[in-house]
Amino acid sequence: MGKVIAITSGKGGVGKTTSTVNLGAAINALGGDIIIVDANLTTPNIGLHLGAPIVPISLNHVLSNKAKISEAIYEHESGTKILPSSLSVKELKKIKPEKIPGVTKKLSKLADYIILDSAAGLGSEALGAIEGADELIIVTNPEMPAVTDALKTIKVAEELNKEIKGVILNRVRNKRSEMPISSIKEMLEVPILGVIPEDKRVQKALLKRDAVIHLYPKSKASRAYMNLSSKIMGKRNNNHEEPGFWQRIRLNLGLD
Repeated sequence: MGKVIAITSGKGGVGKTTSTVNLGAAINALGGDIIIVDANLTTPNIGLHLGAPIVPISLNHVLSNKAKISEAIYEHESGTKILPSSLSVKELKKIKPEKIPGVTKKLSKLADYIILDSAAGLGSEALGAIEGADELIIVTNPEMPAVTDALKTIKVAEELNKEIKGVILNRVRNKRSEMPISSIKEMLEVPILGVIPEDKRVQKALLKRDAVIHLYPKSKASRAYMNLSSKIMGKRNNNHEEPGFWQRIRLNLGLD
């Protein structure tokens, strides 16, 4: 049986979908059999991130019993498998987040890792993803409002007896205005799984509709996602060497 992990956040705009896509792509790059599921039914973006914004059969069809799960799974050129949701406005009236746990149970028989991109917040869609997961990873920024909302999500998950694997700190710039990592860890009382630095190549990759680890594998963000994925898989990451002096300069100048 595969492990179902919901990537969620207390608020929108913290980079939850970007983290889901790159975490999933990194696990695939490390040899893990993975399916990324767009469980954000109202505002799905997984397909947009990976160059498949519109597909003939989606998670919405599966939840409505109009298609089999196998018919809604697509394979990216990297080998990463995705199960997108529909961008159609008409489908909004038909969403059934309460059925997500039933789908994830079936998906767990098809891959080693099932990564759910949850809706932000604590509405019915987010709760459907949380209830359908074995464990959760919370994405937040090092800012007080985002961390406070992350804490709310953690408390709700604990009430649902869900395991919190840890937190991803995203878009970290190491500015004095940011909360110190030690303070965030103390406030949330869960492990900090990974720290993803602010990296303009992430935005460049999004514009090109692909994961940053595919397009800019030596970037700071890519190395951080690869290290995070290695930790989740319980293996050492030997695929990405630390850049040398001149390469670091090129990376900082945005030339690589």
